[in-house]
Order: sequence, then C-alpha cells, then structure tokens
Amino acid sequence: MDPQPAQLAALAAVADHGTFEAAARALQVTPSAVSQRIRALETAVGQVVVRRTAPCRPTVAGERLLRLARQVQLLYDEARAELSGAGAGPQGRLPVAVNADSLATWFRDVVAEIGGWPGVALQLQVEDQAYSVDHLRRGEVLAAVTSDPVPVQGCSVEPLGVLRYRPAAAPGFAERWRVGRGHDWAAMPVVVFNDLDTLQHDLLRGRGVDQSPPVVHRVPTSADFLAAVRSGLGWGVLPEPQLEPAVADGSLVPLAGRARVDVPLHWQRWRLGSPLLDRLTAAVRAAARTQLRPGRPAGAQ
Repeated sequence: MDPQPAQLAALAAVADHGTFEAAARALQVTPSAVSQRIRALETAVGQVVVRRTAPCRPTVAGERLLRLARQVQLLYDEARAELSGAGAGPQGRLPVAVNADSLATWFRDVVAEIGGWPGVALQLQVEDQAYSVDHLRRGEVLAAVTSDPVPVQGCSVEPLGVLRYRPAAAPGFAERWRVGRGHDWAAMPVVVFNDLDTLQHDLLRGRGVDQSPPVVHRVPTSADFLAAVRSGLGWGVLPEPQLEPAVADGSLVPLAGRARVDVPLHWQRWRLGSPLLDRLTAAVRAAARTQLRPGRPAGAQ
C-alpha cells in the first residue's frame, strides 16, 4: 500500500464536502480527476474507501486513511509556510471537535486567539462532549474537547478542568412551580439540548426523581437554550459562565441551592510533531486554566 498525497487530499475533500463535484471545486480540479484519484487509492489499498451515497461517506478503511490524510495535510501546510519564508508562524487547517457549551463559554478565548494567527483556518465540529472523540476515531478532526479520559489510539489526552452546571429558571417560572421551600421537580417542564443531553436527567436522579418530566422541550443551540430558559419555557442546567451574568441581571434564579452537575473535560489530540497543533494546545490550556474549575468533579447533586 502506497497512497499518494493527491489521493489522500481527494479523500479528505470528499469527506469534507460530501460529493465528488464539491470536492473537485475545493481542489480546483475536475470531478473526473477526483474520481480517478479515489479509484487509484482503492486499488492501492485493495478496499473501497468511499461509500457513493448522498452525501458520500468514508468506509471503515476510508476512516483510517482519512486520519492519515488530515495529518499529511497539516504537515504539508506547515512545511509550505516554512519554505515560503513568511515568518508568520505555523499555518494550515485546524479541524477540531468541541461541545456547544464550551464553544459558547471558555473556548471563545481559543477562537479569539486563533483569530490572530495568519494563514490558519479553524474548522469546528460541534458535538456533545461524550461523543466528540468519535470524530477523532473517524479521522474528521485533529483534536477534540471531550469528557472521555481514555485516549483514542494514536492520540494523547490531558485533563483541562471541570465545567460546572447548575439548575436555573426564570424568576416567574420558579415561583409558579414552588412547593413549600422547594419546587415540584417531577412536574416542572424542563429544557434539554438534544436527545444526547442527560445533564437535566442526571440532576433529577440526584434528587430522587427517576421518571422523565411530563413536558420536555428540546432547544439544540447553546445561546437559544439560555434564551428559552430565560423566557420561562422550562428549567434547565446551565454552565456557570453563562448562568452567573444572568443571575446578576435578575433574568434567572438558581434552583435547589447548591445543586450542580460537574462535567470533567479533556483535550485529546493526535500525537504528531506539529508546531500548529502545539500552538493550539497551548491556547486551549491557557483558556481552560482561567475559566474551568480545577480538580475532580463533584458529580450530580
């Protein structure tokens, strides 16, 4: 097996853009050229590497080669920048997986930092922290913010800190569902992010409520989730960096006193001698150090 850089680039382009035609536009070649490169790659490895579906998707063999393609692409980009003598630091594309709440809070410092790096293109995949490592396994990204402390094969992992979540609601909503000195947790409408979001249910179980509330609203973006809870649609579990300003301006009130859910976050990246990945890792560490809680998570309480 001896895959060529142009073949690997074609595979990455098809994976990124979903069709041979779109991949051809990105590579500035003809669709026929992309098709020929993919067929040549499949001949070289003796396996099908792309499912010709709509959109096109890598096969299991294609995912393994896609990881190689991303790494080769990054190293080529960095070498090209060095040889150009531009002196602007490492350059290239940075595909990264990050969960929505991190992107809406502490990871914004990372985005702002990368904004000052000439020639660097950040490509974010937004995914729940429990599933972001799947993007690493499939070769779609070079690094990921994840709750999984077990490194993907070929990757290194390091703890970043804890993102603490606390339950909150609009003041009127909280008063409407008050029962004595507490709230009717089993009956209160709740807002969840998506079907993968278990934070609210984790907190309910910690309060002795095993069944799902009768009304569950789904709002799948971080900013709109916050807006929905503020509007009184239901209660929700919010990351502290989002919650604290809303409590300060009176638009939200914390529920259940000191109740919280702590989510440990980790940084996984490919073990690759890349100045750009090293620079990104340093930026992630710095942002996490200033905004995440240190130490071990307290769990759902």
